[in-house]
Amino acid sequence: MYVSAHMSQQLVTISPKETISLALELMKIHKIHRLPVVIDQVLVGLITEGMISRYMPSNATTLDIFELNYLLSKTKVDDIMISRVITATPDMLLEKAADIMASKDIGCLPVVDERKKVLGILTTNDVLTSFAHVMGLHEEGTRVVLEFAIDHLGLIAEVSTLFFKHGFNITHLMATHEPSVQMVIKTSSLDKKRIREVCEWAKFKVVSIQ
Repeated sequence: MYVSAHMSQQLVTISPKETISLALELMKIHKIHRLPVVIDQVLVGLITEGMISRYMPSNATTLDIFELNYLLSKTKVDDIMISRVITATPDMLLEKAADIMASKDIGCLPVVDERKKVLGILTTNDVLTSFAHVMGLHEEGTRVVLEFAIDHLGLIAEVSTLFFKHGFNITHLMATHEPSVQMVIKTSSLDKKRIREVCEWAKFKVVSIQ
């Protein structure tokens, strides 16, 4: 899976010389929490709700509405934006992008080309949505979790062959090692009782079936 297939392409951006008031208005209108800052579509920074909150004076609650609006209208985006932005490329693997976001503790990655032109943005929500899609969460069928004490060559082939033999079409599959092997399988079949019987007949440990 590549970033290009899961990033948000309906971009809302802002110029560095626009005001914080406009940035907040755009975030509110489009129900987003961050804006890539661009000049001629080239990324020059990033501004988020968190940055704006940290910029506000600690006694902001004592300011009246007029004073607060005046402060926001006089502050420019490039006064508080970050200019060293961590980015992704459209051909980056989604799992690599997710790892960068987790290790850097950031909620988004602007997606840029070799000229730093902004093509999209990948957010934590995009990653979570793609994970649910990969596992077929919203598709009709049965989710089976099998557990194996040890991994061995051909294990996935054995499970796939068993399901094929009994007419259970596998639509999604994921395997983890924690430290035992757990295989999460989504099949289009709705016959949970028969699936359990077949798996247990093959001596496969069924952790759950839904």
